[in-house]
Amino acid sequence: MYPAALREAIPASPFLNVRQAAEYLGVSKSYLDKARVSGTGPAFCKLGNRILYQHRVLDAFMASRVRHSTSEAA
Repeated sequence: MYPAALREAIPASPFLNVRQAAEYLGVSKSYLDKARVSGTGPAFCKLGNRILYQHRVLDAFMASRVRHSTSEAA
């Protein structure tokens, strides 16, 4: 691990892994996995075998899901 002084100098990552993103959104990891396969979930970055989500993309995804009535089309 990095020394404390160096850790404080490194900004927090703007990226979340799948587990963290699911917790952030209040959904299951399984939901994000299925949504990623079907193309109905939030945009993501793939680096090697890692899937990463950006906070701002997750916020925008949630904002796009805001409805005022259950009869509104998606």
